Amino acid sequence: MTLWVLGLNHQTAPVELRERASFGGDALPRALDSLRQSSQLNESVLLSTCNRTELYAVSESGDALTRWLEGQAGGLQGFVYQHRDADAVRHLFRVATGLDSMVLGEPQILGQVKDAWALARESGILGHELDRLFQQTFSVAKRARTDTRIGANPVSVASTAVRLAQSSFARLDESTVLLVGAGETIELAAKHLTEGGVKRLLVANRTLANGQELASRHGGVALPLAELDRHLAEADIVFSATAARDPVITAAQVSDALRQRRHKPMLLFDLAVPRDIETEVGKLSDAFLYTVDDLERAVEENRRSRREAAAEAEAIIELQVQRYFESLQASSRQAPIKQLRAFGEATRAELLAKAHQQLAHGRPAAEVLEQLAHGLTNRLLHPPTAALRQAALEGDTELTRAAERLFPATPGYHHPLASRDDADPAP
Repeated sequence: MTLWVLGLNHQTAPVELRERASFGGDALPRALDSLRQSSQLNESVLLSTCNRTELYAVSESGDALTRWLEGQAGGLQGFVYQHRDADAVRHLFRVATGLDSMVLGEPQILGQVKDAWALARESGILGHELDRLFQQTFSVAKRARTDTRIGANPVSVASTAVRLAQSSFARLDESTVLLVGAGETIELAAKHLTEGGVKRLLVANRTLANGQELASRHGGVALPLAELDRHLAEADIVFSATAARDPVITAAQVSDALRQRRHKPMLLFDLAVPRDIETEVGKLSDAFLYTVDDLERAVEENRRSRREAAAEAEAIIELQVQRYFESLQASSRQAPIKQLRAFGEATRAELLAKAHQQLAHGRPAAEVLEQLAHGLTNRLLHPPTAALRQAALEGDTELTRAAERLFPATPGYHHPLASRDDADPAP
């Protein structure tokens, strides 16, 4: 059996195809049920996120995966990648570590991989081989993120701004934050602020309905942009990103807000282009203004840091791929030992149960013990004896030498191949 991965992601397929091949909502249970019924996939795990859909499976042929995925969402030819064995293991390690993500090193993907593994286990489609691989994957991803700084620095303007706010004089869990706008940048900032435990969130937007929608998703309070003057003084931190052509926050407004705050400092992040906050705000005492240019410089430094960390993580992954297959080979070499012990244990259990039954029916104990010993000896020695006799007929000296190592000569020892005439004479 071969380990395979078949999938498509943000690098190989446009969003329209990724949406078609995505398994969200009710589609996921149906897909897992379909995998469970497939006779050509011994075990499988289905990973489906907004940026990728991947099927990990143990199967004799990768064609079975292709047919299954095409059956779920057609028209994917030319957009799908396929890896097997070591390449499949390496791919999974890179995915879980964030090296294959749209945002290098992003941490969410590891949780999504764990969810996919858990669902496969609950659905009965996770076998021993994939379970072992995914458990190792979690360990590799944790090590890569611990031993390198691949996820340490934010790489978007919004996340960088929030990180700066967290390290500033204003603690998030004690701060009121004002968000001006309701677009993607502000949405991302709101997400990071909520995760950071912000005390209070205000959302000011020109279209109140859009502001209310964003505020409801993140536990904030919406207000019309026209009421900005009334609430600006409440804000310890301000994030602004609108599509306005002219500044929406003036130096006069901030100066007035600072007077109301008795000059308690304000931190302002202008994430818009054109700028939302007048540049003169940065000249005011107790007002600390960061623009997109300021943040972009920090973002680029963080991206460079992540790229350097990614190279270190790639080296860790290569080493772990090698070790994973070494452990598989070691396990396969131990298989004969496990098989031999299982045969011995099964034989012992069977004959011992038979002996107990004979004792229960009144057979003399000495007779039962004699029969047990005789039967156990014959049953255990029959397979190697038969194999050695056949080896002798075929001239297989390698097996004979192995038997001599397994059955060293001891007083009273009788080689399985020896005839009665070869036995030691009675004293």
